[in-house]
Amino acid sequence: MGNTTHFSTKERILGAAEELFAQHGFAGTSLRQVTSRADVNIAAVNYHFGSKENLVNEVFRRRMDDMTAARLSLLEKALAQRPGQLEPILAAFVEPALALAQDRHGGGAFVRVIARAYAEKNDGLRKFLSDHYGHVLREFGKAIAGCVPGLSKEELYWRLDFFSGALTYAMADFGLIKRPPGVTEAAHRERAARELIRFAEAGLRADHV
Repeated sequence: MGNTTHFSTKERILGAAEELFAQHGFAGTSLRQVTSRADVNIAAVNYHFGSKENLVNEVFRRRMDDMTAARLSLLEKALAQRPGQLEPILAAFVEPALALAQDRHGGGAFVRVIARAYAEKNDGLRKFLSDHYGHVLREFGKAIAGCVPGLSKEELYWRLDFFSGALTYAMADFGLIKRPPGVTEAAHRERAARELIRFAEAGLRADHV
């Protein structure tokens, strides 16, 4: 029973923080708001997280650890089963992210938190993300480079930046294409992934100057 309470308290805090960061941003959310939303006292936040900065980091870790594991697992399979092919490498990067965005248990809120991270200057968070997840982009960059050997490293990383930005936009489902009536979320996500992968592959293979 004690372990269950321990887990649920921490998860309540993370869920409340995620919702509030999505709504108000990191700077605009106080620990008092988090404790009120989670129905806990400030001592519980300090016990589980130590500081607001670490709470922000853990909100990201909770979602990104699973997504990272899925991406790297799919990348390993792509390289082993379809060596030299760009499409499965891109799919390994795109599909876990879109699945996260469609997660009914807070996926939409986390996408808005990601948007906040882009909009707000938070050097501590950026360092945390770079330290813990920067290796993922490097692994994908290396795999993609093997499929487009004519690109310089600088050109490759420009294009990867644009690809990552397009993926974030697709995760937010904020564009012109909305899910049509009668189409399931899963089918819409598959279509979004397919179109984004085709777009990215064409961009990565485009002639360079």
